[in-house]
Amino acid sequence: MSEYVFIETKVEDYIGIIELNRPKQLNALNRQMIKEIVQVMESYDQDDTVRVILLKGKGRAFSAGADIDEMSNDDPIHLELLNQFQDWDRLSVIKKPIIGAVQGFVFGGGFELALSCDVLIAAEGTEFSFPEVNLGVMPGAGGTQRLTKLVGRTLALEWIWSAKRIQVEEAQSHGFVNRIVSGELLEEETLKFAKMIAEKPPLAIRLIKDSVNKAVDYSLYEGMQYERKNFYLLFSSEDQKEGMNAFIEKRKPKFHGK
Repeated sequence: MSEYVFIETKVEDYIGIIELNRPKQLNALNRQMIKEIVQVMESYDQDDTVRVILLKGKGRAFSAGADIDEMSNDDPIHLELLNQFQDWDRLSVIKKPIIGAVQGFVFGGGFELALSCDVLIAAEGTEFSFPEVNLGVMPGAGGTQRLTKLVGRTLALEWIWSAKRIQVEEAQSHGFVNRIVSGELLEEETLKFAKMIAEKPPLAIRLIKDSVNKAVDYSLYEGMQYERKNFYLLFSSEDQKEGMNAFIEKRKPKFHGK
């Protein structure tokens, strides 16, 4: 287990687990907590014993949002000098897959953190919301951008303007929740999915994520050219030789990320 203040971490079966650990505060995100999350993700990204990152929250909420007590007296100069969102920006360049397990409230910064994951598995009854407008502010860690790219301009405006609580079924229908499971099965099902991904060739998984992320911003032609280069690159890997030889020899491949 970890020695961090606001999160717990462990690695098992090639899965690097990060658990938000402020259950009494519904895992409200303060600056130190985000720094710890990002530091661990970056260390997992460089760790050959980790192939998949799993992010979850302890207690009855994934995260109810930012720690308002910490931010209530901030001013623009203080935020600029802090570079308030520099750690959030580092989440965007994590190359390994990030699987999120969410339950209860996924609000504000917690919603932004969930949207930073590549795949979301949610417990029944989970609710998502950007309530910042009710505090006189707005999402600032990518919420307006990521949500718009997922659900479109008009729906993103409606949800963020109104601070609507989005039920998990609606979230799934709009594509930012992959799967809904019972609360009792959330950890089991998320681990099962993470283990399945961890058994795949790590380099291919990494370059698939890279290519799909580029598809969000590139034109179709540019994206296809980028995809092709990654496709060619994988033919220099040992995993490609292992995967194809195993297929020909009718055996299970053993991938090593090389």
